[in-house]
Amino acid sequence: MDMAMPHPGAAPTTADWQALDRRHHLHPFSEHRGLRSLGTRVMVRGEGVHVWDSEGNRLLDSMAGLWCVNIGYGRPEMAEAAAAQIRALPYYNSFFGTAAPSSIALAAKVAQIAPEGLNQVFFANSGSEANETNLKIVRYYWNLMGRPRKKTVIARDYAYHGVTMATASVSGLTDMHPQADLPLPGLVARIEGAYWYRHGGELTPAEYGLKAAQALEAKILELGPETVGAFIAEPIYGAGGVMVPPETYWPEIQRICRKYEVLLIADEVVCGFGRTGRWFGSQTLGIEPDLMTVAKGLSSGYLPISAAIVHDRIAEVLVGAGQEWVHGFTYSGHPTAAAVALKNLEIIEGEGLVERVAEDIGPYFQSRLRELEAHPLVGEVRGVGLLAGIELVKDKATRTSHDPALRVGPRVRGHCFANGLIIRAARDSMMTAPPLVITHGEVDEMIAILRRCLDVTLAELTA
Repeated sequence: MDMAMPHPGAAPTTADWQALDRRHHLHPFSEHRGLRSLGTRVMVRGEGVHVWDSEGNRLLDSMAGLWCVNIGYGRPEMAEAAAAQIRALPYYNSFFGTAAPSSIALAAKVAQIAPEGLNQVFFANSGSEANETNLKIVRYYWNLMGRPRKKTVIARDYAYHGVTMATASVSGLTDMHPQADLPLPGLVARIEGAYWYRHGGELTPAEYGLKAAQALEAKILELGPETVGAFIAEPIYGAGGVMVPPETYWPEIQRICRKYEVLLIADEVVCGFGRTGRWFGSQTLGIEPDLMTVAKGLSSGYLPISAAIVHDRIAEVLVGAGQEWVHGFTYSGHPTAAAVALKNLEIIEGEGLVERVAEDIGPYFQSRLRELEAHPLVGEVRGVGLLAGIELVKDKATRTSHDPALRVGPRVRGHCFANGLIIRAARDSMMTAPPLVITHGEVDEMIAILRRCLDVTLAELTA
């Protein structure tokens, strides 16, 4: 027994769990020395849009875990679906010409709700793995097409696509790069992101949308169209700050991709499964991707599962080659994860959650958040459906940021946690994406806490 474990029969305390955590647990995206000094917050229960820690504190989770718990916490149907599948067949692989009924049914269901033509589904475990899969598909496709030089992927500043060597390379959150000597050479070229508030200058959003999109064409011409295989982007930014592109942006991106025969990968890991008021952000914004990446909301985070969704026009080339595709994971199409994902999609569909985001709770959420634009710290509120970003500024008129050393976004986040609200910060952009089941009253609760924490932060900065 570990020396830090409590004695048999004793209920573990928060201190017990924190001691074990310090001894053995490496956390993602964490400064471990500081975390171990402070002590981990231990989460023990969830219901609806709330979670409880081991000290009994209740927090409203306006981030749905990590953008993923779309149906909310504590759904007994999900536990029942997992238990039934575990009793029947907890695991089998999808190698060697085999598959489980749940994974076959899930592939068919995903194809049914995906945009037209996206009918072929490959399962993985995380958004990183699914994006890695799509990046490999791009290379394999162009090799089969007899155009092996079309390998470079163009990606955007502020983008997040994962943490594998390849997906971290294409991500535009460059703090991820130095520790692993990324990006990988020859894989990615980068263009500016569609971030009007910070980079639009005197241009209108419509003018800036065209300018930002045309940076893609300029980069393709700089590199040579014969070398560019794909463009990857989130329909609406997630971890980079929830920036919504101007309406002129995506039509121009699509025109450019088609003109130069560049595959379009839509990373729907955050936007997918109802968050924007349609099943996918691509449908909300009128995008017609060649490849789509989904994860998080596919199972509402109840079990790890993701997918690369491939358009027929791409899949026909891969299948028609008559070659073994040398790619896959032990848990691709995991039967229990697939069964849980199927139940999740059944709940979203049966309870009309996508329509609810479009017609009811999404508009209410956006309207209440935009009231915060009157606050002295808030320069802009932006978002679609149940996805929003709040830009914090020093001067609204000039869109001037605070000194990064003041860590204004993390300050607000810290006050929110202390007052019972989970929210996220990237630089001085606050981000929120609550479960699709959040009520009007819970939105009101969230806004009240956030406004109070903005006030506290403003008082600190003034002092």
